[in-house]
Amino acid sequence: MKRFGIIGGSGLYDIPGLDGLKDDNLVTPHGKVLYAMGRHADREVIFIPRHGRHHDTPPHLINYKANIMAFKLLGVEAVLATAASGSLNLEMEVGDFVLLDQFIDFTKNREESFFNREGSAVHIDLSHPYCPSLRGLMLTTAKELGVTIHPKATYICTEGPRFETVAEINGFKVLGGDLVGMTNYPEVALAREAEICYATVAVVTNMAAGISMDSPSSSEVSSAMAASIEHLLGLLLKTVEKVEGINDCDCRKALSGSKMRAV
Repeated sequence: MKRFGIIGGSGLYDIPGLDGLKDDNLVTPHGKVLYAMGRHADREVIFIPRHGRHHDTPPHLINYKANIMAFKLLGVEAVLATAASGSLNLEMEVGDFVLLDQFIDFTKNREESFFNREGSAVHIDLSHPYCPSLRGLMLTTAKELGVTIHPKATYICTEGPRFETVAEINGFKVLGGDLVGMTNYPEVALAREAEICYATVAVVTNMAAGISMDSPSSSEVSSAMAASIEHLLGLLLKTVEKVEGINDCDCRKALSGSKMRAV
């Protein structure tokens, strides 16, 4: 695997460990994408800060289709994303790393598919939305580094940009949600449509509304991410070094049997 992609969520706006890092841009059929490219362990790494380099794009206005298509056009076969998340699960505490394995979508107004025009009826399988091979590689890498990580979680994706009400969080708990955030969907589904391996490591930055006596805030999220950033970067770059091991999944055959391709 020659090229690996990283999507930086809140608090991760650059990857200082890359060699020869330079900024560039690409005009896709869905919009222009600014990205950085560098090298690590003889591999090219494409980095996209989801909210922009200065966190100036709110979650409901992110051009998810352009970002994923940029990876596709640049020849990226696997993407690892980060996500700052609120916890509904008392076992997942502030500062913890969590690998997502399921999601529940509560977004409302997002462009969520590359196949949204007449004559492009494509139904991808998202029974297991996150690449099992990439998730397994992340788990192994975390253990080698001595980084504690929860192996699975169900992520509730809300529209944002507001935080959730106590009643909403209580409802999400009944549905089996562990974490809540505003960005992982439709990113995860678009990656599967583009036949790109994709996994997300979430960082718990706050306890969700009603779980904690304190109200969630942007400053709390920023502080928690800053405290976790060194271990997060180490985990990302170490995974890049070992990424050749993900060849036994079906992510890159998601459209097998279909004549359509993500464009």
